[in-house]
Amino acid sequence: MKAAPFEYVRPASLADALELLAEPGPETRIIAGGQSLVPMMAMRLARPGRLVDIAGLDALAGIGRGDGGIVVGAATVQAEAERSPLLAAEAPLLAAALPHVGHVQTRNRGTIGGSVAHCDPAAEILLAALAMRAEVELASVRGPRRLALRDFAVGAMMTAAEDDEMLVRVLLPARPAGLAIGAAVREVSARAGDFAVLAAAAEIGLDEDGVCRHLRLAVGGASPVPVTAEAAERALLGTRADTDAVREATRLVAPLLEPWDDQRASASYRRRVAPGLLARALETAAERARSPEE
Repeated sequence: MKAAPFEYVRPASLADALELLAEPGPETRIIAGGQSLVPMMAMRLARPGRLVDIAGLDALAGIGRGDGGIVVGAATVQAEAERSPLLAAEAPLLAAALPHVGHVQTRNRGTIGGSVAHCDPAAEILLAALAMRAEVELASVRGPRRLALRDFAVGAMMTAAEDDEMLVRVLLPARPAGLAIGAAVREVSARAGDFAVLAAAAEIGLDEDGVCRHLRLAVGGASPVPVTAEAAERALLGTRADTDAVREATRLVAPLLEPWDDQRASASYRRRVAPGLLARALETAAERARSPEE
């Protein structure tokens, strides 16, 4: 199929883009990399009357320090983020997630903000950012608005953004100081680069005695929005996160999940496999924290 007819606009500035979003008329959608929206339009699952292309707006791209952590512009290309030394050093969980996102070709076009705003239940960028307790900044002609990502992502491919708002920045918290940090993402998929059936993210911080002082855990692909495993985090804080403790704690995520049946996996499979996948991610993260040179 082909996309339904639409108007295409490339604004010269963020202010111009926001004015276009505020105008009455046909449904207006933001496009940057187009790796999710264009296929949906081709299948006529999305039929916007107007596309506003923000890919050329430098104000919406880039990675830097700010707001007490790391700021990622919404139009930052995923491949650029994947190569960022700053992101690797200060946001290792997001850095660990990026190689799992599609293929190199899609990461060369897809953007960080586009993936977050698309809100796919199994998206690795959304999974990592939720686990990290990220925030997002939205903008409109009415001014900026800042939300916790968990309040922004309200359902499968659903967000709390108003029709005249666009995502402009993703705000990642500062890396915990004085700890050895390890991070890992593990997923189940038919082939590398395919959509994940399930995904799990883990970031751990160990003190000099090997005790867990920081922990971030989440599971994607088994609920409309990736689930943060806070009960498991609490159970492991202050421990050495050995194999038995990890396996016991990660079982606590199962009751939080709201899985479904589809052509790739059953709900029962997702619920059964998710705790073990999360344990594997955490074990890998802990190994990396204990041996950072590797």
